[in-house]
Amino acid sequence: MKIFVTGSAGFIGSHLSRSLLADGHEVTGFDNFNDYYSVQLKRDRHATLEPLAGYTGIEGDLTDRDTVMDLVAGQDVVVNLAAQAGVRYSLEHPHAYEQANLLGFLNILEACRHGKVPRLVYASSSSVYGGNEKQPFSEEDRVDTPVSLYAATKKANELMAHTYSHLYKFQTIGLRFFTVYGPWGRPDMALWLFTKAMLAGEAIPVFNQGDMQRDFTYIDDIVEGTKGAIFTEDLPPYDIFNLGNNDPEKLMDMIRTLSEALGIEPQLNLLPMQPGDVPSTYANVDKARAKLGYEPSTPISIGIPAFVKWYKSYHPIDRESA
Repeated sequence: MKIFVTGSAGFIGSHLSRSLLADGHEVTGFDNFNDYYSVQLKRDRHATLEPLAGYTGIEGDLTDRDTVMDLVAGQDVVVNLAAQAGVRYSLEHPHAYEQANLLGFLNILEACRHGKVPRLVYASSSSVYGGNEKQPFSEEDRVDTPVSLYAATKKANELMAHTYSHLYKFQTIGLRFFTVYGPWGRPDMALWLFTKAMLAGEAIPVFNQGDMQRDFTYIDDIVEGTKGAIFTEDLPPYDIFNLGNNDPEKLMDMIRTLSEALGIEPQLNLLPMQPGDVPSTYANVDKARAKLGYEPSTPISIGIPAFVKWYKSYHPIDRESA
């Protein structure tokens, strides 16, 4: 198949592209290499894809409507993983989310519509569940109480996709990702921040006094779930799936596992809850299990040491701001 992947230099996008190429598909990757976090890291991820047979990498921006229209035409599936990420960043830079997550997504929808693409798979987020207290989070739960602009844009994407599926009869499948981690991960995520600080002998910031839970989901499991959304037949015209580990971990247990993997005792800087954050995430994945064959299988006892091994192998190169 010919598959167009936006955010191909991103964490999930690079892993997904590599897996699709290994399966023999043609992948056109699209990324703007923005500086929200280390551009060098994104370049290095992309460099692992460029030599692979079937890969075409293009640097560009989703806000460039004409370019997006041209590239999407003729694709069998579009996978939109490009977005302005980050909950806390949205508090200071709201217009970045309007451009990437709203205008950019609208351009993808329009390109799929006019390019006659039969299926769009796109990244939503567990953040859409906002302040919901009922757990585990289920796709049937109401998600109209976002607590960050990032979450609001992701919910808006789901509504926009529904509208386009209804009006123009092409399929849209949204994936609510839950705290993805692993090799080549994001420097703004807790696992990376904690690892970097502990190796430097610095204290790690622990919000809400450590009383937090996250459904940490290993990247390989996320890739398999996303491929299920790409290739599973007989899905409805519009659908939403949780992709999480279905096994939330206490933040302090994650820190303990990381400490064991590094062989370093952490120094904790206990802090209050940050605006826009939530105390707990927990995915009900019954629907993805039943419809996509999704079966997360990587506990943090395996995933965190795998990340640490990669992190140590990457950083001796001494990359600026990585």
